[in-house]
Amino acid sequence: MMRSKLFFLFLLSVSWGVHAQVDTVKIFPRESGFQRTINKVTSSRAYQMTYIGVPLVVGGLIVKSEDDHFRQLRNAYLPAFSRRYDDYTQYLPAAVMLGMKAGGVESRSSWGRMLVSDAFSAVIMSTVVGQLKVHTKVMRPDGSNDHSFPSGHTATAFMTATMMSKEYGFKSPWYSIGAYSVATATGLTRMANNKHWLSDILAGAGFGILSTELGYFFADLIFKEKGLNRSASSETFDRFHVPSFLGLHLGLSVIPGEYRLNDHSRMSFSSGSSAGVEGAWFINPYVGFGGKFTAANMSVILNEVAEDESLDWIAGYAGAYFSYPLASRLLVGSKLLAGYGHYSACDLSTVTIGNRGGMSMETGGSMMFLAKQNLGVKFFLDYSLTPVAAPSDKKCTQILTVGSSISVTF
Repeated sequence: MMRSKLFFLFLLSVSWGVHAQVDTVKIFPRESGFQRTINKVTSSRAYQMTYIGVPLVVGGLIVKSEDDHFRQLRNAYLPAFSRRYDDYTQYLPAAVMLGMKAGGVESRSSWGRMLVSDAFSAVIMSTVVGQLKVHTKVMRPDGSNDHSFPSGHTATAFMTATMMSKEYGFKSPWYSIGAYSVATATGLTRMANNKHWLSDILAGAGFGILSTELGYFFADLIFKEKGLNRSASSETFDRFHVPSFLGLHLGLSVIPGEYRLNDHSRMSFSSGSSAGVEGAWFINPYVGFGGKFTAANMSVILNEVAEDESLDWIAGYAGAYFSYPLASRLLVGSKLLAGYGHYSACDLSTVTIGNRGGMSMETGGSMMFLAKQNLGVKFFLDYSLTPVAAPSDKKCTQILTVGSSISVTF
C-alpha cells in the first residue's frame, strides 16, 4: 500500500501542471550528457502529448484507495459548501479563446484549423468520459447517482484550457497559467460540492488534456502546414535562474508512534491528507525566504479501535528556503521553517482531544522539475515537529508528509 501511495505521489508531482504546447526546447551551452538526454526526451512530440495527461489518469486510478482521506479533509473544512459556478467555469477558457480570436488576436491556427481541432477534441473527450461513466458505475460522494468517474466538468475544463494553451500559450505563459488555474478551480469546486472524489478529478483532468492533444494531432495530420499561423517556438532554460515560486501542494501524512493519554487510553493515527499553499522569494539561485500554510486531517485510533471522528490540523510557517540546480530544469531544495499550529477539538468515544496549539517547526527536502519556464512540478518529503493534540506521555508530535506540488515560478 505504501509503495502504491509513493508511486501515485510521484505521478502527481509531474501531473498538476500548466500544460502548454512546445515544439522545441533550447538549453544553455555546457550541458551534461544527462541534461542533453532530458532535453531530447522532453522535446519530443510523444512526450509533449502525454507527460501530463497519462500520469493524471494513472494517478487517478492509484489514488482511489485514498479517496476517503481527501473527502474527510473536505468535510472537515467545507462541509456545507454548495456553489454552481463550476457549471460555467468549465467553458471559460474556450470562451476567452474564441473572444480573442474574434477580436483579431492572432493564434496558432486559422479559424478553420482551430475549429476542426477543437471539434475532434470535444468528440474524443465526450465519448471517452461518457462511456466510462456508464460502465464504471462509481457512486458519487453525495450518493446522487453512480456516474462519478471520471469528472465530466473537470474533463471539459482541462480540455478547454489545453485548447487555450495550444492557441495562445506561445504568446505568453500567463495565458496557459490562467487557463489551467480556472480548470483546477473547477475540479476543486467539484470536490468541494461533494460531487466527485479526488480520483475522479485527476482522471477527468487527464482525459481532458489527452483529448485535446489527440484532437490537435489528428488535425495536424489533415492540415499539415495549411492554416498554421506561427512557426516553431522555443524556450530557454538558465540553470542558474532565481527559483522564486508560489504553488499549491497535496500530500499524505503519517504520525508515527503511540500516545499514552492516561492509564486506560492509548492513541495513534493512521495516514491522513493535507493540502495548502507555499511560496518563497529567492535573493539568488540558492537562498530565499518564504512561508507555507497547510491544513491536514488525520484518522484517530483509540485503544486499537478506529474512531469515526478525525483530527483536523492547520498551521502557518515562515523561514528560509534553499535550492541547488542539478541541471537547467532539475533542482533540489530544502527549508527550515517555524510557525504556529492548531488542532481543532475532536470528540472521541471516551475522551476529547485537540482544541490546542503552539509553536511548530518544519524542515524537508524536495526535487523540482521545470516543465515550463514558469512552471515547476515538485516531489517533496516534509518533517514537522508540532505540539501534542492532547496531554500525553510525549512532549511533541512528529508528522511526516510526502506529496507533490505545482508552482508558478518567477
